[in-house]
Order: sequence, then C-alpha cells, then structure tokens
Amino acid sequence: MEFKGAGFLYTLAGLMITFAGFSALLLTLRPATGARLSVLDRYLSKTVMTYIFFLAAGALLPALLALYDIPEKWMWQGSAVLFGLPMLSLQVSYPYRRRKVVGKEPPPAIYAVLVVFGSAVTLAMIGYVLAGFRYSAAAYITGLTIDFFTVAFAYVVALDVIMQQPMEDRPAPH
Repeated sequence: MEFKGAGFLYTLAGLMITFAGFSALLLTLRPATGARLSVLDRYLSKTVMTYIFFLAAGALLPALLALYDIPEKWMWQGSAVLFGLPMLSLQVSYPYRRRKVVGKEPPPAIYAVLVVFGSAVTLAMIGYVLAGFRYSAAAYITGLTIDFFTVAFAYVVALDVIMQQPMEDRPAPH
C-alpha cells in the first residue's frame, strides 16, 4: 500500500543506513593511524549508530503501520508518537548521557543544533501531527529529515573533535 511520502521515506531510510556505514568507516581512521579508541570515540560511535538506526526506524514506521490498513491520519499520529517521543528523549538526555560517560559537556555547536534545535523540531512535529493539521505527512517527514541532518551535523563536529585528540595513546610496537 502506497501512501503520500512513501518514496521519500524509503529514500531517506536508505540514505540514513548509508550514512551509518560511512560514519563507522570514518571512525576507524583514528585507530588506523595507530591511536587507540578513546572513551569519547566509542561513545560517539555508539551514539551516532543509535540515532541513525532510530531515525531509519522512524522512516520505515509509517509503511509498517500502513500494512495494517490503519487510516492515514492515525498512521501519521501513531508514527509521531512511537518515533517522536523516544527521539525527543534521546535528544534532551544527550548532554546528561555524554557527561556521565565522557565527563564533559558537548561542544556548544552540538548542544545548540542536536539538543536544542533537534528537540524543538521533534516537539513541533509531534504537536503538529497530533493536532491533526493539514499536511501531517509533510510535517512528520520534515521533522524526520531535519533530525537526520542535525545528527549528521553533530557527527561532523564530533569527528573534528576526535581528530584533534592527542595521539599519545598509541600502542607500543611489538
């Protein structure tokens, strides 16, 4: 069953999974230069994978609900709740989770884009879709797309931070 926006969501899910693979490959650059993975490296790698796979699930969720012949309005509202609330939880708890594992706050750019802007977009999407306004499909897909790009932005900033870490943790030659 096709529904409005299905092609865009399938393309977005494919792009997200491709990004996940690409980001994992890039995170191997540091160890390839002889440095050991730091706590920050491992945390950011796990966090990016978690966000991306969660976003991909959000992109596929409407199609899954459509298989059950759920009316389109409910399909978007169900997707907004089932994807949006856990995503919002991930976004707002990021600084706490990072501080707990790494011992440091996220850089201001990541805080502003991933936490503040991403949370605002997700919350606005949830509210818009649940209110039953016209173009709920567009609001859901726009929120999902913007959330993806906030994660991609945060990844690029984090990669820059990782690459600036000292290389003093190189393993001793055998």
